[in-house]
Amino acid sequence: MPDATNPMRTSSIPQPEAAAPLIRARDLSLKVVAAGGEVNILRGIDLDVGRGEAVGIVGPSGSGKTSLLMLLAGLERPTGGTLAVAGQELPKLDEDSLARFRRDNLGIVFQAFHLIPTMTALENVAVPLEFAGAPDAFARAGKALARVGLGHRLDHYPGQLSGGEQQRVALARAVVAEPALLLADEPTGNLDRATGLMVMDLLFEIRAQLGTTLLLITHDQGLADRCERQISMGDGLVTGDSHARAAAA
Repeated sequence: MPDATNPMRTSSIPQPEAAAPLIRARDLSLKVVAAGGEVNILRGIDLDVGRGEAVGIVGPSGSGKTSLLMLLAGLERPTGGTLAVAGQELPKLDEDSLARFRRDNLGIVFQAFHLIPTMTALENVAVPLEFAGAPDAFARAGKALARVGLGHRLDHYPGQLSGGEQQRVALARAVVAEPALLLADEPTGNLDRATGLMVMDLLFEIRAQLGTTLLLITHDQGLADRCERQISMGDGLVTGDSHARAAAA
């Protein structure tokens, strides 16, 4: 940077570096061996996602969307390329380290609710905090359930809740630890449209409040349009990446 008193001399004051992306993937690939031979599920993904971005991921069934999410969550290991999430190089981590990575950085909402049927709503939401050793796990879980409108259902079991209520419990569990990254895979797929829209309103509202990075896999273009960025996938590749005009949440 030029010195104001001497244009020929550069200032020694260090300039701030651009913030590293929360997600960085380079030539990321995933292959599986099937009866008919090797199948390329992901075929060289390059992707950067900044902190606080909301990204909709769209594409036909079989395009690799869920497989990409599984790699980002450390639930599958890539067969090639590099992948760093929240400063962690996931392919280099052992299983215990991956579990800690998920505990400390991730919230995940699936199409299926994946609630523990023998636990109450409160207990389900408290699980990730208990794993982290949080002494106030149940108090925070209660607040998270109140945030999604279920403060009156703390002691109900999943079988006593509607589908929309179960997905709201799953959402509360995903965000209770205020994760840096929220992954949502067709979170409204098992819900009717009105209930699904209500759940998504909550998801976008909470994500905005926390400043969490969101990756949303959806077949619903209207939901994808609520994200400021959309990534299209096809045949294991990124086929499009655009910053869209997000609709009001």
